[in-house]
Order: sequence, then C-alpha cells, then structure tokens
Amino acid sequence: MAASSSTNSKAQQFISGSWSQGAGAEAFSSNPAKPDEIVAKFHHSSEADISAALDAAKKAQSDWENLGIIGRGLILRSVADVMQGRRDSLAALMTREQGKTLAEALGEVDGSIETIRYHAASSRNSFGATFPSSFPGEHIEVVREALGVVAVITPWNFPTQIPAWKIAPALLWGNTVVWKPASDVPALSSAFVEAFQDGGLPAGVLNMVLAPGRTAQALVDSQMISGISFTGSVPVGNTIARSASDRGVKIQLELGGHNPAIVMPDVDPDFVATQLVVGAMSGSGQKCTATRRIITVGKIHAPFLAALAEKVDKLVVGDGSDPSTTTGPVVSASAKSEIESAIADAVAQGGRIVARSKVPEGPGHFVAPTVIEGNMELRTCKEEVFGPVTTVMNVDSLDEALLIANATEFGLTASFFSSSDADIARATKELVAGLIKINAPNTGSELHVPFGGLKASTFPGPREQNAQSVADFFTITKSVYRRIAPRGKQND
Repeated sequence: MAASSSTNSKAQQFISGSWSQGAGAEAFSSNPAKPDEIVAKFHHSSEADISAALDAAKKAQSDWENLGIIGRGLILRSVADVMQGRRDSLAALMTREQGKTLAEALGEVDGSIETIRYHAASSRNSFGATFPSSFPGEHIEVVREALGVVAVITPWNFPTQIPAWKIAPALLWGNTVVWKPASDVPALSSAFVEAFQDGGLPAGVLNMVLAPGRTAQALVDSQMISGISFTGSVPVGNTIARSASDRGVKIQLELGGHNPAIVMPDVDPDFVATQLVVGAMSGSGQKCTATRRIITVGKIHAPFLAALAEKVDKLVVGDGSDPSTTTGPVVSASAKSEIESAIADAVAQGGRIVARSKVPEGPGHFVAPTVIEGNMELRTCKEEVFGPVTTVMNVDSLDEALLIANATEFGLTASFFSSSDADIARATKELVAGLIKINAPNTGSELHVPFGGLKASTFPGPREQNAQSVADFFTITKSVYRRIAPRGKQND
C-alpha cells in the first residue's frame, strides 16, 4: 500500500505527557471507503510501554486528586473548549479513519464535547450524604475518594463518544487513566488525547497506549489497576471479569446486544418505518444498540414491510465525506466479509431478502443495508451481526412478540411502537432491556441518563453516563462518624 504524505495523520502513544512511538510492531490505519489510502502509520505499544504508562498514572494520581474536584472540572471545561475549536477537523478525521458519514461524525464530536462539559459542570454538584445519629451532636457523613489508576478500553464504532463517557468522569473524580483505544482508529484517538493535553491536563493524568488485544492483557492484569471500564465483545468482557474478580478490581462492562423492536397494529406503518430505518441502518448498523430484529403483530406486517423496503431502497451507500451519502462503509474488510456471510447464511436458511440498497463499485468496505423476512432460526436472529442488517418477522399477538423479543442472551435496548397506553405499560414491564424506547428508534440516548443493559449485555453495577452513576463506579465511599471531644484541662 502507498499513500501521499498529505494523507498521513499523527498516531503515537502518549505517556507521562509525551508523545512517542511504541516499541511494538509497525501497523497502520486506512480509509474504509478507500482502503488503499493509509490514514496513519504507527507502532504498537509493548508491554514495557504499558508498564511505563501505568507508572506515570500512579505517580500523577495523588497530586491530581489533591487538586480538588472543582479544579479538575475547570480543566475538563478547558478540554471541551479546545475540542470545540477542532470540531470540524476531528469529524473529518473520524470519517476518513472510521468511515461514518460526516454528518454522523459531526454529531458524535458534538456529543463528546457536551459529555465532557456535563461532567465538568457536575463538579459543583453535591454527591456527599449526611445522616442523623443516635448520639446527639454526632455528625455522620459519606465522603468519596478516587479509586486510583483506571484502565479504559474502548471500541472503534464510537471513537470519541464512548471514550468521553468513560474518561471524563474518571478524571473528574480524581483518578488517573491509562486508555487503550481500538487499533482501527489510532489517529483519531491521538487527536482526542491531544485536546486533553492542550486543555491543560497535567502529565501522567491521561496516558494512551496503542496496543493489540494480546499485549493489552498486561493492562487488564496489572496490580496497579483499581478499576476497568470496557466496551466491547462478550468473550473479551468475560475474560476481563475473570481477571478483575480475582483481585477485587471494580469493573464496568458494556457488551453486546441483539435488540428487538415490536410493532403493534395500531400505529402508522410509515411512521414506524421512518424510525426503524434509523434504528437499523444509521452508523452502517455498527452500534450495539441497533435494531437487529423487528417483530410485527397482526395485519400491520405487509404495509410496514413495504414502507421499510421503500426507505431502505432510497439509502445512498458511499464515501462518508460525500454529502449525498446516507450510509458509509463498514470499518474493515473482515467486518464486511462477516456481515455478508451472515446474510448469505440467513438466505440459505429460508430467509427472504425484501430490501437491499445499492452499493458503489470499487474497493471500499461497502455493505448494502439489507432487510430480511424470516424467523428466529436464522443466523441473523441468533448472532449479533454488526452491520446494516435487520430481520423482520410476524406474529399474531403481543404475548408471542414479547417472548421472541426476550429470546436472546442480551438485554440492551428494545423499542415498542403502539398508541395503546395499556400495551405500552405492559411492554415496559415485560421487555428485558436496560433501555426501552417507546415509539422511537432503539438507538440514541441522553448523555445525562444512566446507560446500560441487562443479562449478558452489561455487567451488573453502576451505569455509565449519568453523573451520580459514574460517581458510584469511579469512587470509593467512606462513612465518617464525628463527635466533638471535650477540651482538655491543659487547654484552659
């Protein structure tokens, strides 16, 4: 592969306030829409590099915590201001390296900035608690302290938003961080860290290693780590959980999803199709919250399917930098191959393709947004196919729909479309999902609301995003009982 120097972006590890090349093997990232275009060349971090990052974080933690939460919040606010000034360049780099459309990239950068500002502002919230005492004059309060050094491990599909959810509150509460982003987005991850550096973050408070999964196990297993926040696959999450539980390390795991949407016969089919084409196809379907299964109830099936097919046919697949593109490429050639294999298997198992967008010719990692009519026996209903694919099935009753909706190991998001308050109340109660959307797409959440799933989707524990929830994860608490001692006679 070759690329002009103008296409190369900075991608280096960041340890103790300094940028450097890792001691591991050389690697590169490329443009998913133009695979021959190298975005960045870099060297992976080695285990020695990870050890240096952990040492830097450990050394910086006490001074960072002693700065005080308001002081830390002011620095985070400065980071958000720096990022705001680089909004357009960050979004353009996201489109080139990750592949999402420029509109989606701008939306993600804006959300990341707002997330950092939200946590910066929460530095002035009251998170302590006082309690009455059985002893008159005694004061009882609960105080918070940082965990210490926290490992943050994030995926490529939301390359700035998910890191912002994790890193900003971890830093706010006085922790220092060693971050391992996905290897697919090293240039964007470097640009993200650079905003923290230029926003005034002291050396060693945030460190980044560009390590492959095997090497990054040294980060997970380190005795210096007091907490791990991870978003990714179930198998990797389970490995992290086993390692952490042996040492009593706090863990926050956001894993997979196989999210259902139930469509009742009392809603407008065109309205629902408009919502679910977003839920299933936005971000090229590369969202853990995406609509994977659609369950129609009764006679709405045919008109809904026709409306959905019409909207999918109108999607424009292409380079995310083209303003006319609605659906960008998937992240890699291997991702494309896996998605197309799942579609082929579903068809071989009896599924019927009812809609499929056109894809451009050329070498890009383009996958056609696809709607399959079928049942729960299809591969696309049994596995989390991480792309623009959804399967539609029809049942006769809400009872059947709820059974099918809950019939996976996951419980991240669920959508329910109905105009009946009674049916909505029942669905809210019986759907097994941590995030339930009523008459809205499965995707999308507010940054100040607790986020997380049930069953295999999320490790039980404090949720992400919400200021109180993240405080519960990124801190320890102490209950302090304080009484007044009588003055000694020597003080008279």
